[in-house]
Amino acid sequence: MENHSVPHSTPRTAAFFDLDKTVIAKSSTLTFSKSFYQGGLINRRAVLRTAYAQFVFLAGGADHDQMERMREYLSSLCRGWDVSQVREIVAETLHDLIDPIIYDEAASLIEEHHAAGRDVVIVSTSGAEVVEPIGELLGADRVVATRMVVGEDGRFTGEVEYYAYGPTKAEAVRELAESEGYDLERCFAYSDSATDVPMLSAVGHPYAVNPDRALRREAVARGWPVLSFNRPVPLKQRLPALSMPSRPALAAMAAVSAAAATATLVWYASRRKTAKPRLARIGRLGRAARIDRV
Repeated sequence: MENHSVPHSTPRTAAFFDLDKTVIAKSSTLTFSKSFYQGGLINRRAVLRTAYAQFVFLAGGADHDQMERMREYLSSLCRGWDVSQVREIVAETLHDLIDPIIYDEAASLIEEHHAAGRDVVIVSTSGAEVVEPIGELLGADRVVATRMVVGEDGRFTGEVEYYAYGPTKAEAVRELAESEGYDLERCFAYSDSATDVPMLSAVGHPYAVNPDRALRREAVARGWPVLSFNRPVPLKQRLPALSMPSRPALAAMAAVSAAAATATLVWYASRRKTAKPRLARIGRLGRAARIDRV
């Protein structure tokens, strides 16, 4: 049997983004607390408690133990919530709550990675019901997020099915690399938290964004670049973003442009061919007119 060698395709690449304080300026889950209160999912006391948790998170004081306590609190808080209602609330308030707190620098990076042909993957500890719509808003290709157990009645049981946190994020990145063919040495990763050191270590181009103290020390020790994002700007105010279509749209536009250019060349060539005999006739008529005058 004759063997035919199959050419190796170019390895794919991706950029992995943590979400909270890396792409957006706040905690994605805690940002919706007021909307959940208005929807009757939580009481006023819970709103105040989540506001305090947001403050601690923004102050950079949420270490591993505090994140664990926050996970336990949020898990118990959402027990019994109707999943469809949660998704409706997020969809209705997404643009008002999340759009204004997206870092302009992060949105630009996402555009640059897409333009370079890389997939963009959001990897977040927040729940999938919140992260997936945000990922769609950002134009991400994939999302990795925490998943809660949903009972037969369509409500959260309060148990965690998959916790996208710490080493688990790195495992998810490696699994995606295997399934999607990503070359991790050529991939990028961005995060603000020391808990994401495993994820950052999994790629060849890690970046610390608005790092907490522990991550800043780690970045300095490992020689990782440190980025500062401080310009939350609504996507609709970002003219480059508005003028940047999706990659399928870009491909379609390129095809249309090429077809238009080809049609123009064909039309121009045909015009030149028909113009030459016409010019020759005009030249002969001109000479005849001069002869007649003579």
